[in-house]
Amino acid sequence: MSSAYLDDFDPMAPQREAALFYALFLRGHSAEGLRRDIDVPKKLLDKMLKRHRNESAVQAKLQRVYYYRKQVLAIFDELVTRERIRERIQ
Repeated sequence: MSSAYLDDFDPMAPQREAALFYALFLRGHSAEGLRRDIDVPKKLLDKMLKRHRNESAVQAKLQRVYYYRKQVLAIFDELVTRERIRERIQ
């Protein structure tokens, strides 16, 4: 891993980004629409990896972006699920 990547690493970034999407959800945006905005489909990742098959640095960045977006999506889904459970309880 390059030192530039480590310098820019923010372990709270996925939580903050998920919180932004969650705020949109609370303001009435559909959860499904927001999921589409957050997600990177595996098919798209595969297409991009194939396009850059001879560029290992680009492929590594694409993989990091893919896993980052999946983290954000998982956190967002958990927040939405908790909100729906909270609504049912009240």
